[in-house]
Amino acid sequence: MAAVSERELISGAVGNIEVWLEYPKSAPQAILVVAHPHPLYGGTMQNKVVHTVARAGIAVGAAVVRFNFRGVGKSEGAHDQGEGEQQDLLIVIEWAREQLVGLPLWLAGFSFGARIALLTWERSVAQQLLLVAPPLRLYSDMDAIERVDLPWSVLIGDADEVVSFRAVEAWVGRQLNPPHFEVFPGASHFFHGRLVELREVTERLLLQK
Repeated sequence: MAAVSERELISGAVGNIEVWLEYPKSAPQAILVVAHPHPLYGGTMQNKVVHTVARAGIAVGAAVVRFNFRGVGKSEGAHDQGEGEQQDLLIVIEWAREQLVGLPLWLAGFSFGARIALLTWERSVAQQLLLVAPPLRLYSDMDAIERVDLPWSVLIGDADEVVSFRAVEAWVGRQLNPPHFEVFPGASHFFHGRLVELREVTERLLLQK
């Protein structure tokens, strides 16, 4: 459990962004920013997969920042097909770094959030990237990426009913700096019944840095 939990509104490009900052019990060793799934299909910072990744971050000593993309919860604005959402993520990262000066940044995202994290890792100057069920084939801007120059991991269930497992597997195989590829046999897109396993794997990967 986190020792401190704070929710607030910060200034974004099109209005306020709702953020949720949680600290571990001891002094944080890193910042983990987690991006949520698609806003138009019920995705929020309280999504259960996002929550699981956040809990894993806190368990390994990171301060965790979740946030709602524009148009979700108390975040102002409207969905922007991923362009404005990249801006949202970068603003949240800048704010997090102001709160926690000098700590390394770990960046994570689930589904649509994995797309946004992938498209912004270089501008964010992250030290580690974790993508859960990245939506390959749904977005050409992801398919075109063939090199990610930092330690990174891709997690997916091979029974994912939203994202093509085969497309993700093929994309991972094309990478010039291959990620750690963790496959959850029989797991669905939302990891129903597998969240404990997802948390355990995420903790292990985050600690590997």
